[in-house]
Amino acid sequence: MLYNIKALLEKAREGRWAVGSFSVANMEMVLGVLKAAEETQSPVILQIAEVRLKQSPLEIIGPLMVAAAKNASVPVAVHFDHGLTFEKIKQALEIGFTSVMFDGSHLPLEENIEKTKETVALALRYGAAVEAEIGCVGGSEDGSEEIAINCTSPAQAVEFVEETQVDALAIAIGNAHGNYKQTPHLRFDILEEIRTKVDVPLVLHGGTGILPEEFKKCRENGIKKINIATATFDSVQQSVKKAYAEGKIKGYYDLQAAEVEGAYVNALKHIEIFDCAGKAQLI
Repeated sequence: MLYNIKALLEKAREGRWAVGSFSVANMEMVLGVLKAAEETQSPVILQIAEVRLKQSPLEIIGPLMVAAAKNASVPVAVHFDHGLTFEKIKQALEIGFTSVMFDGSHLPLEENIEKTKETVALALRYGAAVEAEIGCVGGSEDGSEEIAINCTSPAQAVEFVEETQVDALAIAIGNAHGNYKQTPHLRFDILEEIRTKVDVPLVLHGGTGILPEEFKKCRENGIKKINIATATFDSVQQSVKKAYAEGKIKGYYDLQAAEVEGAYVNALKHIEIFDCAGKAQLI
């Protein structure tokens, strides 16, 4: 069932759980994530970032994601992550994505506000929600840059939300994209201050490598959407390697099954950590 992301996140705000937002790159990853979601009766978000479109063109992967969401037996939102250009954001909306993100975190605050407002106005025409980011999450979505972490200012978060009227806000609290080179030290003091001052669901990017107990503390303190990308890709790769090593791949469809299994196992693990199993019935 295709849902607007707002319905999922607002319901999560009523409890102490969060919705997993899983990056996908092909049909096998979509099938694996949805298998885990349906098995656990969990709402889920499928997402793809603009930097990934060279490998997975939006005009091909996008309709597949939307169709899969519509045919799922649980609530599924389809999200365009880290949108950098209005051209691709609009294309995602035309395809039927139920939420989009404009990532202006690298811009001066005022420019980020203005461009986010333009995105909100555009998304409203499609009945879609908007996520934005303030502060700088470390690393980069495709691993091509070493962007320094710049924690979100609570005062600027308040100004940003009031000015833009976004539906969800991604914040930087010591988290980073990709695999962490050392154990992350999350600034829960910043998270708690933002949670008390900003009345929108908060989003955590860079979920790979964060400890389960820290995820729990995040979801209990306002983080309602947690992005999982690198962990999914790593799990798929490891699943394929293991299947080859064990002699289980005799042809293409065995390879396909190994990819589905990798995405499934990873999603299942995070659904448990995020405590969203069984929550589909609440939406």
